[in-house]
This record gives sequence, C-alpha cells and structure tokens, in this order.
Amino acid sequence: MQYRNLGKWGLKVSEISLGSWMTELNGLGAAETARQCIRAAYDAGVNFFDCADAYSGGEAEKFLGAALRDYKRSSYVVSSKAFFPVGRGANDWGLSRKHLFEQVENSLKNMKLEYLDLFFCHRFDPTTPVEETMQALSDLVAQGKILYYGVSEWSPVQLCKAVSVVKELHLRPLSVIQPQYNMVDRYIEDEILQICTENGIGIVPFSPLAQGLLTGKYRKGQPLPAGSRATHQADKQINNLLTDDNLDKVEELSKVAGNLGISLSVLALAWILRLPQISSVITGASTPDQIEANVAASGFRIPADALEEIEKILGYHPFVRRIG
Repeated sequence: MQYRNLGKWGLKVSEISLGSWMTELNGLGAAETARQCIRAAYDAGVNFFDCADAYSGGEAEKFLGAALRDYKRSSYVVSSKAFFPVGRGANDWGLSRKHLFEQVENSLKNMKLEYLDLFFCHRFDPTTPVEETMQALSDLVAQGKILYYGVSEWSPVQLCKAVSVVKELHLRPLSVIQPQYNMVDRYIEDEILQICTENGIGIVPFSPLAQGLLTGKYRKGQPLPAGSRATHQADKQINNLLTDDNLDKVEELSKVAGNLGISLSVLALAWILRLPQISSVITGASTPDQIEANVAASGFRIPADALEEIEKILGYHPFVRRIG
C-alpha cells in the first residue's frame, strides 16, 4: 500500500480506503463478513475508513468503531459526515451549528472515539449560511473533536464560497472534499479540480467503480448477474448507468485492462489515482476478496499509451464556453 498527503496537509492516507455506505449488517453471517472486510483492509495497509451518521441509522458507525478498537488509534484515520435527516425534528438534519455539534458528539459516541480525523458536510444546506457552517466546523477543530473537515458533492460556486469565508474569517482550513468521480462521471475535472489544486484541498472520491459498472460484471446483451446491485438497489443508480454506450465502453476498457494484465476494476481505480490531487479512493467491498482486488490498484501506474487509449474510449469533453 502506498500513502498520500491529504491535499497539502500533513495527514497521510492510504491510496485505497474503505467506505461503509454499502456495509450489510443484516442477515446470517453478514456482520462477520463485514468485520472480515475491515480486518482484510487494515492488514493490507488501508488506514482510512469512511462512514456517516446516516448509514444504517447509525449502526454502521457503531459497527466500524467496534471493529477498529482492535487497533492502535494512531494507526488509522476515520471519518464521518452530517446533513441527511437522523430524526423527525426540525433540527435533525442540515448544517446548522446546533446539528453539526450534536452529530459530531453522536458520531463520537457511536464509535466510542475521542476525536474524528475527518468530518464532512454530506451535502450543501441552502437553509443555513455558509458562514455559520464553516465557523462551527472550525470551532470543532479548535475543540479537538475533529482534526480536518471538508465537504461532499458541493458545486464549484458553493466550494468557492466556503473557501472565501474561511479566508475572510481566518478559520481553520477546509482541507478535503469527497465528490463522486469515476471514468463515466468526470464533472470535477471541469472546475472543482482547479479549485482544489489552488487551495491545497485533498480529494477522496467515492463511487470509483460507478456502482459496479466498471467491475466488468455487467455486459451488453447478457442478463444481470444474480444477486448483483442492479437486481435489488432501491434507487436504481446502477441500472441508470447500464446504457449501451457505457457497456460498449466497458468492453473496450476491459481489453485495455487485459493487455496490461490487470482487472478492469484495478484499471478504473488506478486511472483515478493518476491525478496527484487525489489523496485516496474510497472503495466498497462485500467480501475480503474484493478488498484484495481493490488494493492491487495502489502503486499501479498506467502507461502513457494506455492512458491515451482510455481517453479515446471515454470521449470526455470538459465544459468550456469561450467568450469573444
């Protein structure tokens, strides 16, 4: 496993990290399998574990905290997030000072920790001034409850506003963002990547395999694999990605991966890590074998000619409007 700094800051995180969004805790043996995944990740050198207060109604935080108690606290980095509703009350969601302070305390209680290494604003809250949110996060850093903070899925304008407020009010810095980023969703390359570069903000993307599309298990003209996410996911995110165009790209990308002697998933993860602004890639895993497969991407450098071929296959065109 190789490690990178969180943006320009001193914290080192593993190139491959483990997220808890899809952690399955219900059913016979599910919790033990999830525990084995965490152990396999830690043993493979993963030191960054991502979670959120809304995952499994707080149970994911409790489970992750219990699993990590086997290890020395200084040896791992753990994160959580807040924004989505955790109750029915008027203040049980959002990014108000009240909700952020309460949810940090709740996450610490769930995981039985004294501090969180990273804390994210899960989404932008249009009902709360950015100044209030940034001040609250800065104060939580000053109190030692969190060490670094960032945002997830904020627009370029929202991110710039947050950075501006931090500088204007001389607050603790916004250090990291957690956007969606993968071969078929490259929106951060339009503007967000430059904003992060200029401000030393680390990027820890989620959904690097596009809900499983970039594992290669979904193929054009073939039935959905039994038990796959596309057969049961409630919001149908993966199903919306299974277009003929995307599946054609998967076929071509699989050939590139085969020529390099790696799996498509390793190619997809290593492709994200080609960018120096990426600090860590947040992966999911339902079995320890998937952990092993994902970790193989750390340190793998895609040759220049293969990168050129990938760009031709993806056919991405950044948004540019020329004036004058």
